[in-house]
Amino acid sequence: MQFFPAALQNLADQFARLPGVGSKTAQRLAFHVLSLPMEDAEEFADAILEAKKQVHTCPCCQNLTDRELCPICDDDTRDRSVICVVADPKDVIAMERSREFRGVYHVLHGVISPLNHVTQDDIRIKELLQRVASGEVKEVIMATNPDTEGEATAMYISRLLRPMEVKVTRLAYGVPVGSQLEYADEVTLSRALEGRQEM
Repeated sequence: MQFFPAALQNLADQFARLPGVGSKTAQRLAFHVLSLPMEDAEEFADAILEAKKQVHTCPCCQNLTDRELCPICDDDTRDRSVICVVADPKDVIAMERSREFRGVYHVLHGVISPLNHVTQDDIRIKELLQRVASGEVKEVIMATNPDTEGEATAMYISRLLRPMEVKVTRLAYGVPVGSQLEYADEVTLSRALEGRQEM
């Protein structure tokens, strides 16, 4: 038995396809959209369509942009000899919030994950190798997540870069500021010890 009109059920089904959205949240979102004034609902729909039409990957770093080059690649003050490799565009935002990194980025759009059927050919490794082969790059910082897939991806890329005589580094991991040692896992503590610095 169908509890909702077909159009409402279809809307909820579409929301449920989004990552991290379960069926109950999808239903709440669908009811919310249905309660919007027609003008707001049209603006919402137009925003989705406009983003799909205008946003594309930067031909240089593979980050998302609506211009020819993304603002970071277009910035002449950035150090093009240092590339920070991240898995997703949202990771660029996280790095930029620190205001510490002045190099450029390369977005892989995923990580190698055999369980999810993602191979090295499915992410933007080839484009990274082409950038490094230009000879301008001196250091590549691997900033993928410190999980199994992120580590495997970082190791795979570092092996590919080794013959190019470029310095490959990995982000240091450690105990987060404000946390307590008793709650840190063994891997985090091990990485914190490895990455310790002189005071």
